[in-house]
Amino acid sequence: MWGDKPYYSLDYYLKETFGRKLYKISLNAGLTCPNRDGTLGTGGCIFCSAGGSGDFGASPALSISEQIEEAKGRVYQKLPASLKNPQGAILPSFIAYFQAYTNTYGEISYLRKIYDEALSNENTALLSIATRPDCLGGEVLDLLAECAGIKPLWVELGLQTSHEDTAELIGRGYSLPVFEKAVKDLNNIGAKVIVHMIAGLPGENTSKVLSSMDYIRSQPVQGIKLQLLHVLKDTPLAGMEYKALELEEYTDILISCIERLPQDMVIHRLTGDGPKKLLLAPLWSGNKKHVLNFIHKEMKARDSWQGKAL
Repeated sequence: MWGDKPYYSLDYYLKETFGRKLYKISLNAGLTCPNRDGTLGTGGCIFCSAGGSGDFGASPALSISEQIEEAKGRVYQKLPASLKNPQGAILPSFIAYFQAYTNTYGEISYLRKIYDEALSNENTALLSIATRPDCLGGEVLDLLAECAGIKPLWVELGLQTSHEDTAELIGRGYSLPVFEKAVKDLNNIGAKVIVHMIAGLPGENTSKVLSSMDYIRSQPVQGIKLQLLHVLKDTPLAGMEYKALELEEYTDILISCIERLPQDMVIHRLTGDGPKKLLLAPLWSGNKKHVLNFIHKEMKARDSWQGKAL
């Protein structure tokens, strides 16, 4: 039903919606997080690196426009000749992705400036903003509603788990009612909501992961990022007694999750990228191509597809 994959992948959604491939540009707005600046905490969640999930992004010393131009140049070098015109302009369009830290946690005037810079670029087809559910006050929502009226808007929320005991352990810093209100508010302004969920959190077995999946399915969200828990250098998790999942264990959990997802929910990610210079465990996750091939092979062998268990 979704091209060559047994699930509703992001690539399939983008080609179906925009008629072409979109390239994602990771942007760093130089913001912080209430879990780091002392409002809620100072160390971030136990798995979060010092880069605030923006380890693959550009330097915050560059303006948003400069970051976009720099990224466009990198993409251009990798494009086949058929996608380049004689003048050397880049024909494909981009997802402007504010990834590092909490990207609605700042002065409204500054947020307006960085969003406007991203939206005004002629190559930007879509705006994606990663943030926390507890950083979506009235003024922020009004600004996001304006953005959604200009170009399609995605807002990514790091739920990670539906279990409050695990949330406290990982230092998430907000409760489920806060998440539910944020999802409702974002739907009301026309944004698409993408939820992050992590498998392999300390103290969580497969049953708890699937319970989180069922919870996410009950909410009005349009996309999901499924993530393996990575142990990164210089994080609180690195100092804890913790055994990372093996590839076979993660694949079993992941396939069960996919089979419980509704068929109209877009899967933005099946696993994550831990920066190799920071990655302590699991080391097998560093070979992303091998991991994805293994998952796809297992899904085919099990005659598995998205929504099969529903």
